[in-house]
Amino acid sequence: MKSRSLLLLILLSLCVGGPSCSTPASVKEGAPEGPGQAKGLSADSLMEQGALSFKNGAFAAAVSAWAEAARLFDVAGNKEKCCEALTKLSQAHQGLGQHHDALKAAEKALLVAKQRNDERQTAEALGLLGNILVSLGETERAHRDLDEALKIADRLGDPDLIARMLNTLGNLFTAQNRYEDALQAYQKSASISQERGVTAAATINSASACFSLGSYSEALSRIDKALLLIHGLEDSYPKAHALINAGLLGGDLRPHLPEQKTSLTTLSADALAQAVRVGQAIGDYRTLSYAYGYLGSLYESEGRSEGALTLTTRAIFYAQRSQAPESLYRWHWQSGRVLRSLGKPADAIAAYRQALVNLQTIRKDMAACTGDSDSSLRSTATLICSQYVDLLLEHASSAENPQQYLTEAREALELVKVFELRDYFKDDCVDAARYVETKLDLLSRSALIVYPILLKDRLELLVSFPDRLRRYTVKVSAEALTREVREFRSKIEKRTTGEFLPHAQTLYDWLVRPYEKDLSASKIDTLVFVPDGPLRTIPMAALHNGKTFLIEEYATAITPGLNLTDPRPLRKDQIKVLTFGLTESVQDFPALPYVSAELQAINQAFNGRSLLNQDFVATRVEEELKREPFSILHIASHGHFGNDVEDTFLLAFDTRLTMDRLGEYVGLFRFREEPLDLLTLSACETAAGDDRAALGLAGIAIRAGARSALATLWQVNDPASYRLVVEFYRQIRNPGTSRASALQAAQLELLKDPRYSHPCYWAPFLLINNWL
Repeated sequence: MKSRSLLLLILLSLCVGGPSCSTPASVKEGAPEGPGQAKGLSADSLMEQGALSFKNGAFAAAVSAWAEAARLFDVAGNKEKCCEALTKLSQAHQGLGQHHDALKAAEKALLVAKQRNDERQTAEALGLLGNILVSLGETERAHRDLDEALKIADRLGDPDLIARMLNTLGNLFTAQNRYEDALQAYQKSASISQERGVTAAATINSASACFSLGSYSEALSRIDKALLLIHGLEDSYPKAHALINAGLLGGDLRPHLPEQKTSLTTLSADALAQAVRVGQAIGDYRTLSYAYGYLGSLYESEGRSEGALTLTTRAIFYAQRSQAPESLYRWHWQSGRVLRSLGKPADAIAAYRQALVNLQTIRKDMAACTGDSDSSLRSTATLICSQYVDLLLEHASSAENPQQYLTEAREALELVKVFELRDYFKDDCVDAARYVETKLDLLSRSALIVYPILLKDRLELLVSFPDRLRRYTVKVSAEALTREVREFRSKIEKRTTGEFLPHAQTLYDWLVRPYEKDLSASKIDTLVFVPDGPLRTIPMAALHNGKTFLIEEYATAITPGLNLTDPRPLRKDQIKVLTFGLTESVQDFPALPYVSAELQAINQAFNGRSLLNQDFVATRVEEELKREPFSILHIASHGHFGNDVEDTFLLAFDTRLTMDRLGEYVGLFRFREEPLDLLTLSACETAAGDDRAALGLAGIAIRAGARSALATLWQVNDPASYRLVVEFYRQIRNPGTSRASALQAAQLELLKDPRYSHPCYWAPFLLINNWL
């Protein structure tokens, strides 16, 4: 609920803040809206046309008009009017979800305002910048700009300007989950504002803050107050979206105030129906799309599927008419859910397909490979894909051509993996150079690709055999499987006990046993898992069939996704190795005494070069990687993969190398003809039970621009790590030995040694991505 409501709060702030949105008397309701119609008009006429378009939700037309007006005012040397036009242009861009364009226009407006020493326009531009930065998640900078805007507004003694800034500040606090502070800001805004629209917006925003604080009765009371204010406003885009926000909040309150469920449903339906009326009155298709769509969502929640489908179809129609892909994916998704509930799986699948097409479109528009992060969008994408996969697998069981639906399910799973990685690394371009035309499973006919899919009521295994995809269903819930995974991970790190074994056997029964017979009939030597959720936190090599470990039968590897895997094998005739390591204790981390011998053995085998201790500093890493293209980079140092990418690092002598920094350095190879073949991290660890941290580990090769990585789930005993790593590199030199087979041989070498036979010593080593 939070991200949806925050978006509407920001939109409301956008509409009530800044220059007035009222319709100039000289402009008629039939004013043109097309972008090309701005030509030939005076700058003042363009300002009026933009104001009418903006009021009616025609943001694209407003952008066209105000951009041209700003240009004309600039040419004429009218800096005051130019600043005003740029401020409005920024608002229109934000209404379209074009946050970076909005930011550019607001920054230009601020520059012009400061050049003119116009405090009012400076405050307006700063407030607008703050609003945009909240949308972009840049909360620290937003806070600075809003504080400065408030100081200026206080100096000017303008209560309405102060109220608008406070309303936006409340949005910032909401984005930071500081709901008490948000509530205070909204309350103060409502109390001092003399503009009914600002008061209404601040009041509905305060109701949202109360909801987040768990003050449900107070939230309802404020919704009622807001509705009285909203009904007194003239029909406009801000009024319609205030009604939509009130309707959504009313609907969200129903589970928390069950005794008032009926009246709250009525309140929600009435508010959304009023929003429809306003949208029709002003001819705002975008508003009609949202109003009909959320009304359809209300019907869906009430089990009124036929009515929900009718309303959702209208929402899709108006979203298409207004060219609003940011809402179109939502309504196709809703249509898919409703159609599924009506027992129309084929139509539901078609709706989900369209939702994903639209979602991909808006992701490209929003990100355009600028590294912009929109976590809520990516979380939504993951949810849509998961539901889509569930639907496809269910339908495949009764379809005439099940392979079509299984293949489609696999591609949807691949898309989920991409979104998950982008979300963790906060980088929409993390996979930019990695999407491949030829799938690795087509080149590697001796490998079996396993997609475990954790659904609420069952585990699905989508297994890619050399000849076709096969589906296996295991009657175990996601909750039960997660519990077993957590137990296995906690027990396997206890090197003095065999407590892990029952869990290793249970997980084998769920994750391998279902296709064991088909597996034995195929010429398979490698199992590659595309792990989901908690399965990222455990080593598949240590699963046990009751007699042997999985690694004793098959080489194993993991990959975040086949579409992200560069299919070329290691070029063993051109191996160049660069190694880094720490043996000394630095930054409160313990010494790693075996690292020196480890690096020496690797360098002797490949005639490589090492930077050890004081030489392993950030500047030298960059210098060495720029100097020549290495094929293997080996880092023997402490590494930590945390829940957030900002808590993920590798330890250098002088600093912590973050994933961004490592990505910059190693990424020097990323777009070359021959990228880095192998990145080895021999002393890293992830927290047990932390699925997101393990996601970071799984994606390290892709983030660093390497074809594959060798890393550990937990830190390993030094002598054991030394033995395994040195044997891995010895094996990898052998012609015809794949990366996965080299790791398997090294793990088996430890398994045979009674001192290191426990899986805590050899199992945490994971081969990630390309296993050839």
